[in-house]
Amino acid sequence: MLLSLLATQPVWLSSILLVGMMSLVAMIGPVVVRRRVALNRLRRNNEVAGFLFATIGVLYAVLLGFAVISAWEKFSDAENIVAQEAAAVATLYRLAEGIGGDPGMALRAGLDRYIKAAVAEDWPAMEHGEGSHAVTETLSATYRALLTFAPSDSRGAALLEEALHQLDTVTQNRRTRLVMAPGIIPRVLWFVLSGGAVVTIGFTLFFGTESLRVQVIMTAILSFLIFSGLLIITAIDRPFAGTVKVRPDALLALLEDFRAAAPPQPPSR
Repeated sequence: MLLSLLATQPVWLSSILLVGMMSLVAMIGPVVVRRRVALNRLRRNNEVAGFLFATIGVLYAVLLGFAVISAWEKFSDAENIVAQEAAAVATLYRLAEGIGGDPGMALRAGLDRYIKAAVAEDWPAMEHGEGSHAVTETLSATYRALLTFAPSDSRGAALLEEALHQLDTVTQNRRTRLVMAPGIIPRVLWFVLSGGAVVTIGFTLFFGTESLRVQVIMTAILSFLIFSGLLIITAIDRPFAGTVKVRPDALLALLEDFRAAAPPQPPSR
């Protein structure tokens, strides 16, 4: 829940809370241990602890790298999904011109309402990991508008088939982004990543160096790198929430195209 809360905050605030504060806590650790345990006792653990730390460090680095790459790939997929959704809407809008008549006009109007509803309703809802019921109703109305078209020849039948295919593509892409909105990284992986960070940094407390300042600096650097990786995952785990998110720019661009393609209205008398 804490990481989900951080995902919705500005990046600078998440950096201070996650990277800055946790690195500060990690720097205090060696100082506290050195006051309670003599340096000679800590030096006895250097050889064994160094071997174990190398093993744990490699395992955690692999896990953290895998999580970062996975989250970034899913974030890129979310961007592609929105672009594909916009492309399907644009294709469907052009097919509506071939359908013509009342069904074509109703289809174009339905697509215009769908884009406006998606931007105004779906995106704010996806920031909370949900979807808008109003957008679902608008999409259903677009289906009904398309199904009023009754082709009388093979050309019309081909148009209807392709239009239904493009509208299905819009529906599938919307459903996919709604599924991705709550988050990409499962809770069990978050638990392992968080626990692994504590264990990996905690292992540095078993070492003893001649200079306490050097040990504090090394611990701070390690903590900074680990929690920076967790910050990246936190920032992009929910691709439609927070500061780093997928925006509906592709859909908004379609509205401009629709307005440019609309026939001029006759002057009123």
